Amino acid sequence: MREELIRQATELRIASQQLANCTTEQKNMALLAMADMLESRQDEILAANAQDMARGEASGMSKSLLDRLRLTPERVRAMAEGLRQVAALDDPVGKVLAEWERPNGMRLQKIAVPLGVVGMIYESRPNVTVDAAGLCIKTGNAVMLRGGSDALSSNRQLVEVLQEGLRRAGMTDKAVQLVATVDRQAVHEMLQLRGYLDVVIPRGGAGLIQRVVNESKVPVIETGVGNCHLYIARSAEPEMAMDLAVNAKTQRPSVCNTIETLLVDERWASSHLAELAARLAEKGVALKGCAKARTLVPAMEEASEEDWETEFLDLILAVKVVGNVDEAIAHINRYGTKHSEGIVTADEQEAERFLQAVDAAVVYHNVSTRFSDGFEFGFGAEIGISTQKLHARGPMGLEALTTYKYVVRGNGQIRQ
Repeated sequence: MREELIRQATELRIASQQLANCTTEQKNMALLAMADMLESRQDEILAANAQDMARGEASGMSKSLLDRLRLTPERVRAMAEGLRQVAALDDPVGKVLAEWERPNGMRLQKIAVPLGVVGMIYESRPNVTVDAAGLCIKTGNAVMLRGGSDALSSNRQLVEVLQEGLRRAGMTDKAVQLVATVDRQAVHEMLQLRGYLDVVIPRGGAGLIQRVVNESKVPVIETGVGNCHLYIARSAEPEMAMDLAVNAKTQRPSVCNTIETLLVDERWASSHLAELAARLAEKGVALKGCAKARTLVPAMEEASEEDWETEFLDLILAVKVVGNVDEAIAHINRYGTKHSEGIVTADEQEAERFLQAVDAAVVYHNVSTRFSDGFEFGFGAEIGISTQKLHARGPMGLEALTTYKYVVRGNGQIRQ
């Protein structure tokens, strides 16, 4: 297995060197060809996905995970549209980030360049295969893809289609490669490829991310678990607050920018929590509340300490009644995973306090947390959502897949 991975990684290294010399026009032509191929071979993609779905249902996979795995004609079209949006974006590679001249006449430039070879390790969601490939091609990076075993048929078909698009555009199809095995040992071996891979990006649940962080000899950009919160302040307009809470929990509960805990000011809760709980219940949400919340809504289950820490990724929501914004901030900074956090309030000063004091990659005022997404941020797609603080944070688009080098020009300067 290691020998096969080294072979792939060697091909990817060569491909990355070729990609680094491609023009923006060449890369865009490849992205558009890849998008066209996704649509023209949609039936094959959906047939492969149906095989994965059948295996998932037979193995008892949860509804939320099946939703992550499922492809539809609409989702295939959305993946193709994502590639076209990436093609339309400015190319960050070659951008002069800064330039200056030293007293001795040396002229310096700081210029954006590709990372090189990116390793993606992810679970369930086949759309990640396309998003990662598209963003990497645009930024001149080659990519080694290792998706979850439950999506193997889908990913095989998608990579085959993307490679055909690259060939039709006159580019090397070795730039996008799949680690096509269900053997979990492949992840460990991939993480040992220091010198072959320049960076590894894990995208999935807490277990996968921690495994990658702990085992990798390759530098890691850590994407995060989403234990996200929405705080409803006492001045929050009731209808807006309820709409935001319902959307942030139920619009797609299986993804990382869905809220897992609702924090509610005690005065707002006394007037409106029962109605909000009823609206959530209509959507099938099971509520787990603190003592104060259960006094107002007796049908709630009792929330445990573990519930405040849990990313449910399901129609389950923990509810806590708090005294003020400071108590909400303290709860979020203790239990949150630095992903996406929101406040609903009509008080601008309170909003600013929350936005400044909460430690998270994305903070919201009167907006659903579901917008933490590369597509929604105008990035075309995303490689993941980083919750760390070095190199990249939040939804990672094109710029997150570049580094930089210094170019120094002179006329014979020597150091004394």
